[in-house]
Amino acid sequence: MCGIAGVVSADRPDPCLVRRMCDVLAHRGPDGEGFHEDAHAALGMRRLAIVDVPGSDQPVYNEDRTVVAVFNGEIYNFPALRRELRDRGHRLATNGDTECLVHLYEELGDELVHRLRGMFAFAIWDGRRRRLLLARDRVGKKPLYWRTEGGTLWFASELKALTRDPALRREVDLVALHHYLTYQYVPAPWSILRGVHKLPPGHLLSWQDGVAVTARYWRVDCTPRDVASEEEAAEEVRVRLLDATRVRMVSERPLGALLSGGIDSSAVVAAMARHSAGPVKTFSVGFDDESLDERRYARMLARHYGTDHHEMVVTSSALEVLPALSWHYNEPFADSSSIPTFHLARMTGEQVTVVLNGDGGDELFGGYLRYLLMARAGRVPGLTFLRAPLDRAGSALAARGAPRSALQRAGRAIGLLGHPAPRRYARLMSSFTSEQKTALYSGPLRASLTDVDSHGLLDDAFAASRAGSVLGRVMDVDLNTYLPGDLLVKMDTATMANSLEARSPFLDHHLVEWAAGLPPRLKVRSGTTKYLLKKAVEPWLPPGLVTRPKMGFGVPLARWLRTDLADLAWDVLTDHTARSRGLFRPEAVRGLLRRHAGGHDHAGRIWALLQFELWCRVFLDPPVPGIDHDLASRP
Repeated sequence: MCGIAGVVSADRPDPCLVRRMCDVLAHRGPDGEGFHEDAHAALGMRRLAIVDVPGSDQPVYNEDRTVVAVFNGEIYNFPALRRELRDRGHRLATNGDTECLVHLYEELGDELVHRLRGMFAFAIWDGRRRRLLLARDRVGKKPLYWRTEGGTLWFASELKALTRDPALRREVDLVALHHYLTYQYVPAPWSILRGVHKLPPGHLLSWQDGVAVTARYWRVDCTPRDVASEEEAAEEVRVRLLDATRVRMVSERPLGALLSGGIDSSAVVAAMARHSAGPVKTFSVGFDDESLDERRYARMLARHYGTDHHEMVVTSSALEVLPALSWHYNEPFADSSSIPTFHLARMTGEQVTVVLNGDGGDELFGGYLRYLLMARAGRVPGLTFLRAPLDRAGSALAARGAPRSALQRAGRAIGLLGHPAPRRYARLMSSFTSEQKTALYSGPLRASLTDVDSHGLLDDAFAASRAGSVLGRVMDVDLNTYLPGDLLVKMDTATMANSLEARSPFLDHHLVEWAAGLPPRLKVRSGTTKYLLKKAVEPWLPPGLVTRPKMGFGVPLARWLRTDLADLAWDVLTDHTARSRGLFRPEAVRGLLRRHAGGHDHAGRIWALLQFELWCRVFLDPPVPGIDHDLASRP
């Protein structure tokens, strides 16, 4: 596991810049560093050593050193690949996975990605052809940013590494900001900085002769297929999950699991226990709000398997990490569960180096309550002729309800009825609606975004899906948008900030591809979410865990923004610095704050604005005298 960076150019790149870029990635790789330099390429990396700890330093080379690679991630099928490469006559100098890349490239060229089972972002420099190949794994576990200008290309694992180049103009991409306010994250291929891009999941980028070209190499096929029986399908879930867990337990460093007490993480811990000779180390986080605290369920599973269990409680005092979060997340990121995730990763990283989690179970097997809502709403045609009054009534009702309350859910459901399925889902996933953004924006910002429709991103994702039902398409859309844009960013950033590697058995691409084609009736049935997964893992779990209600992983944000965070939000969002950006109408921002303080729920929208402003102060604003603004020294 590493952080990678580099520059390729027709001219000789600056190797000192690449070293500065890697310095800012030191948290991703505290165990070592390595660099390659030639007339047209400078590559660098920081290493978190997990497999072949003493031997697999990077960069890695082929036999004649004409092909070089830097790599972030894990290739779980590397033993089989190494045997195959040796049989073909390749000489391997290490015992790890990274070296497979250069030799597979020699054999297969760009097609090597189809042979990799794992999570990865890598760069391969072909010195003979003066060609760079960048790749990102199928589902987007590992990040990769890039930019090009004047025939030169820069890339890095994190956006802040690219900002080490003084030639990069730090200007907000207004389209990215528009999308961020809708979804609470900046979706690929945008980044929050103009001219910088994220390589989307399942994509390659090739650079040669100053020209960069991206291409998609993988998309899961959600075409539904029949299954012989529920019992056989449940057994297949168990077999595939056990195999995906087994290969992710290979590590020369201490290993554990994040345990929320939900079905997904509990199933992963149960699978780990079946492969482990000793107690599994498990780590949980809870809250002082009982309605959000799942620790009792995590303890139930921990006792059942006799794990070495550790837990912590997150209170509003945990908000002291907000400046560190702005720095580590690189872009505005408004999923408030990043706070407990960061604290959990910090606690976990003090004891282990590798941790398994349950990410992906909801998207594969139908775990979110919104899937149930969309399945039911799919039976109701879009009442487009009543769209405006339904929107108004639904918004007014939802604003009166507490977060996740029946009143709030009813209001949101009413507002959906005036829209077709893709727009219904877009509204479910939106923090700000289009109308709310229009009311928020200053005149110049509104004029610059007249023709930009953030909901069109989900329209396109719906249209590209091969799923045969509304439910199937919604889940496919999540696999391509919400999962890589929000959940995987949250986990990768929080864990790597604490030099901790996170692995996700549910996101093994063999399991993803198999689960994607299951009929919807095995995912959501008669008001039950994750029907097949629950049936499959029920024999592994203690009584009561499978039937417990889903709670989600949230923080009491609405309450915090009326109490402990109220002054901070008001001060940061209404002071001269925020107003001087000229992006939002000050009276609209103040109105949001006042209405939230008065009992309406605008927590998600206020949090999104707060995270954007905090990000601006870390990355855009000039240093304040007496405060260290050197990015390399940030927490």
